Amino acid sequence: MKVLVQRVAEAAVEVDGRRVDAIGTGLLVLVCAELVDGPADVAKTARKVVNLRIFEDASGRMNRAVRDVGGGLLVVSQFTLAADVRRGNRPSFTAAAPPELARELFDAFVEAVRAYEVPVATGIFGARMRVHLVNDGPVTIWIDSARL
Repeated sequence: MKVLVQRVAEAAVEVDGRRVDAIGTGLLVLVCAELVDGPADVAKTARKVVNLRIFEDASGRMNRAVRDVGGGLLVVSQFTLAADVRRGNRPSFTAAAPPELARELFDAFVEAVRAYEVPVATGIFGARMRVHLVNDGPVTIWIDSARL
């Protein structure tokens, strides 16, 4: 499972010109399920995301997690994180999980982060979405469950 985490002051997702969900301070989490992923990948990735200490403490050091600052998560499916660009100029997405499996793993990830009692907003799986964000920092972290 690959996720791209961005610390945000706010973020929102819209589909067909309609806002479907939004958060204030927190994390925008773009999630990609791959063919090799399973429940263990979901669990360890969710745990890592909610415990990332990337919010500043009183001393200005990144020492607080999203729960510590009362923030939320906006979780959005994004199969393009599986892109392989080694050959040619058109990315290959063969490592991405097929839609049925990807949806199952995405839904499991959402439930796993909710279990940590963090407010969770989501996009709509499989929809063409517009994601709006105000990146705070900017702070952007790449997580690959194969490397956890």
